[in-house]
Amino acid sequence: MTPITAAVVREPRGRFTLETLQLDEPRDDEVRVRIAGTGLCHTDLSIRDQQVPFPLPAVLGHEGAGVVEAVGTAVRSVRPGDHVVLSFASCGRCAACDDGRPPYCESGRTLNFSGRRGDGSGVFSGASAAVTGRFFGQSSFASHALVQQSGVVRIADDVPLQLMGPLACGLQTGAGAIFNVLKPVRGSSIAIFGVGTVGLAAVMAARIAGCARIIAVDQHAGRLALARELGATDAIDASTAKVVREILALSGGGVHCSVECTAQASVLEQAVRVLRPAGSCVLLGMAAPDAEVRLNMLSLLNGRCLRGVMEGDSVPQTFIPRLIELWRCGEFPFERLVRYFPLSDINEAVAAAERGELIKAILTP
Repeated sequence: MTPITAAVVREPRGRFTLETLQLDEPRDDEVRVRIAGTGLCHTDLSIRDQQVPFPLPAVLGHEGAGVVEAVGTAVRSVRPGDHVVLSFASCGRCAACDDGRPPYCESGRTLNFSGRRGDGSGVFSGASAAVTGRFFGQSSFASHALVQQSGVVRIADDVPLQLMGPLACGLQTGAGAIFNVLKPVRGSSIAIFGVGTVGLAAVMAARIAGCARIIAVDQHAGRLALARELGATDAIDASTAKVVREILALSGGGVHCSVECTAQASVLEQAVRVLRPAGSCVLLGMAAPDAEVRLNMLSLLNGRCLRGVMEGDSVPQTFIPRLIELWRCGEFPFERLVRYFPLSDINEAVAAAERGELIKAILTP
């Protein structure tokens, strides 16, 4: 066992407390990583609040980056000393994984949202065993994480490791929705609803893809201003504007694509309504399990498409290095989204995020 420091949440809507836990040694296909930095994501807070079920008490965190310390006997993709980003876990054997679509792994719910390994065992030992881990395959609000080989992405040693964690989820989700799913034609139009981390990643990717009109929609003036700096051609304040009417006017009757990042049913309805015939909308926000939406069925018959997307439809081992290369050449400057906090200040980071004072907090053990 390895003693680690972890931020534990013990009750719904509770505060995180730093505790010493006993982490198991790596099994055959597992990797122990010393965390350098991990992003704070809205999904972590949804789990804390139990809007999405996950067994508590738990160590959350799913945008980790760090250095490999130990590997199991069957691990071939990394070795001790490698710098890595930690993404979601997948089985590597089911039809979805075989088809190159690991975000839709048939065992994904168990591997990422049960709090345990695929065989039902926990990753903490002794008195720590009552705490669940393996959130999104990692639980990286900690000094160390024990992860399955499938969720480990080796990266170059010369990039700032603390910065790279958010590539694991939020940035991968937003950029992947553009590059891997919508694949907009150069000169086309797109509306992006909600420009937090995911939405701003979509804005940057849409600019790289050559979209001529990129419409950002949000209620935070600061986020809209940053969206303009990162590539949005238009910004709409959803708290005061008639959003659908403005987008239809700006786009000449409808956009080719739309991206919904808020997980709000009313916003998803807007994102579909602003599509021109044969347009496509992707849903990225993680809504509550009982959330429902009403759509006009006749409007969908006009070739409009609505599709849910997880993790940007990405294969992390190839997509995350692609995003790093875009960052290297200045095309994907996601460092402009982040603010650093020590892991010991996790509750301050959460409070700042909930007040809308920052876009992406990175916690450093």
